Amino acid sequence: EVQLVESGGGLVQVGGSLRLSCAASGFTFDDYAIGWFRQAPGKEREGVSCISGSDRSVYYADSVKGRFTISSDNAKNTVYLQMNSLKPEDTAVYYCAADLLDYYCSGYGIPSYKYDYWGQGIQVTVSS
Repeated sequence: EVQLVESGGGLVQVGGSLRLSCAASGFTFDDYAIGWFRQAPGKEREGVSCISGSDRSVYYADSVKGRFTISSDNAKNTVYLQMNSLKPEDTAVYYCAADLLDYYCSGYGIPSYKYDYWGQGIQVTVSS
């Protein structure tokens, strides 16, 4: 059974940092792209960052470029999202998801509807 579990969210002040973790099980980690998405109240789900399965290339949305870093630990089947210089507009529920085709992680964006398996989501709140 494919399972993705997020952890590491919480409340942080403006300018602070958090590291989210996405622990994956039930599939060969290297075969799939893993994406991080977020959804704020009243807004559409947004692709934030992703890492491909094949060559571990990474992509970031413009809104987080230079502040967020995605990485992976294959031995732990875990993908991380290090979030620095957090802003109030980063407040959202964050999700990780897996793309079984390892195709939808590129400079053309991270389409959420193309991702197949999702975690339950975790709240990140940035207070001003």
